[in-house]
Parts: sequence; structure tokens; C-alpha cells
Amino acid sequence: MPNPYIPYLTTVKSIVSENKVNDIKTIELEFKKEEDYKKFDYIPGQFAEISLIGKGECPIGIASSPTEEGTIMFTIKKMGTVTSGFHNCEEGDIVGVRGPCGNGWPVEEMKGKNIVVIGGGFAFSTLRSLVIYLLDEKHRKDYGDITVIYGNRDPGEVLYTDILDEWKKRDDIKVVLTIDREAEGWTEEVGFVAPIVKKVGPSSDNAVAVICGPPIMIKTTIAVMEELNWGPEAILNSLEARMKCGIGKCGRCNIGNKFICTDGPVFSLAELKELPDEY
Repeated sequence: MPNPYIPYLTTVKSIVSENKVNDIKTIELEFKKEEDYKKFDYIPGQFAEISLIGKGECPIGIASSPTEEGTIMFTIKKMGTVTSGFHNCEEGDIVGVRGPCGNGWPVEEMKGKNIVVIGGGFAFSTLRSLVIYLLDEKHRKDYGDITVIYGNRDPGEVLYTDILDEWKKRDDIKVVLTIDREAEGWTEEVGFVAPIVKKVGPSSDNAVAVICGPPIMIKTTIAVMEELNWGPEAILNSLEARMKCGIGKCGRCNIGNKFICTDGPVFSLAELKELPDEY
């Protein structure tokens, strides 16, 4: 087994700003060694520890899909020293990658079911990975109806606008976009994610819901899903709070007898109900 503390070396292939205020960027990485790329076998929903020499490392969800071969992508919000370092990267810079880490979305168990994808803000990155995986020509036939509900504070915060436009043109996926309050030129839904989910009213029949976003969005959305008679086993959530080492050694992210970084970050609501109430 390779040493889990030693990162693979990659180079920055491209950097794209995702929002108008320029504090969220997607960085595309290319492995320096082909054998390292082959070892980095991941599924949607997993994360990796990415690092810059002299800056440190941080856990970031993988935004690319395994079906997008050749490179991997991370969408990074500028928040501190390490993330600011990534925002200042240039093409050709060296980036360390440890992983993949965590359990990801259970794409095999989800086969044959309708999928409801619910996201908020820049946490939509691992949901991007999942939807692209589901829509790939090799996998689309394995899943039923796909519904995407994605919310942001304002139009300037919406990520992946080109891909969202592509999805809207397809007849095998339903895309619902919403912002918190009215904005000039906005023609889609207005309101927080939870009430929009209630308005859409996705059926729980033979379905799985996957949710990723700010904690308050997850909490309020779960309440709505329960109102709509969704069972706890069918509601999957991605939690990424407090992770550090990524391999269950530092103890920073443990909740009860679970480690977010190794037992998660994807948990069913049934699993979450077994965790301490304060979480």
C-alpha cells in the first residue's frame, strides 16, 4: 500500500473563475505520472487533500467526474492561507494531491432509482461530479428520472453556468435554479432551497435524494423531505465540517463513533440520526 501521507504530484492545467466576485475558482490538475493518475480511482462525492509547498494542505471535494478522463478538478473558495494560495496559482505550478478520501455517493446502490440532487452555494462541486457521472452515455440508462435543485444567494454566485445551460437543453434531466431574493434579469425561481424543494415536491417512490450545501440548508431541506414522506435511508447528505488529515488519524472530525473523513463525508439520514444530538 502506498504511504497515505505522501501526495501525488500534479501540475495546474487551467484555472477558471466561477463567480462574479472572483472568490471561487475551479482548478484543473494533470498528474505528472500516468501511473499515479491510474491509482487515483475515485467516485463522485469523494474528496482529496490538496497542498501547496510552503502553504499547507486542505480537504476539498472533487468537482470532476471519473468520466471526465485525463485530469481532476477542484472548486475552491478563497477563505484562508491555503485556499488563497490556490487562487494565486498559475498554469504549470505544482500541486500535491492525497487521496481519494472518504466514501462518496453510492452510485452502484442508486442504480434503477430516480435521483433528486439538491445543492446550495459552492458546495455544489461534488454534485456536479455526480450529475455528470449519471448523465454519461455509459451510465444514463442505469438511472431513472434526474432532478436537480440548486440555490444561491444571487445570480452572480451560480457556479458552472455553461454546464447548467447544457443540462437545461436535455430532455432527460430537470433543472430548477433559485436565488434567495429577487434580482434584475432573473427569470427562474426565487426563495430559499427548502421551500423550493417543497414546491417542486419530488416523489419518494423508488427514489434517492442527495443533498450538499450549508448546514442550515441541509437541516431545513431534510425537514421538507420528511414532510414529503421520504424515509431516512433514502436521504443522503454530504458533511465536510472540521476535516483535517483525511484518513481518520487526527481525530478532529469525529462525531460520536464516526469520522467524517473516513466513514463519510456521505451519510444517510438514518446514520445521522444515530449521531449525538448536538451534531
